[in-house]
Amino acid sequence: MKFQLSVVTLCLLAAGGGAQAADPDLARNLAASCANCHGTDGHAVKGAGLDALAGMDKERTLQKLADFKSGVRPATIMHQIVKGYTDEQIELIANYFATQK
Repeated sequence: MKFQLSVVTLCLLAAGGGAQAADPDLARNLAASCANCHGTDGHAVKGAGLDALAGMDKERTLQKLADFKSGVRPATIMHQIVKGYTDEQIELIANYFATQK
């Protein structure tokens, strides 16, 4: 009985992971956490001193985030925030902002 319960639990966990990967809104949902500082969909308020992320080249965004994550680029909070994302999530976020107008 315990073995069956373990198998069922593992199957449900595996299915849940696949559902997350198939979420068509995952990139948008991840990028939404950036809105507090960088504005909705990456449209920062002009004069606020923060980068507008909307339309930024994907490779440039990836490099900036990698620099924050490694500590090469100084930050007040970005170095902590970016460490909370996997490389795959960072890729999704950078791609999302690159496609925003």
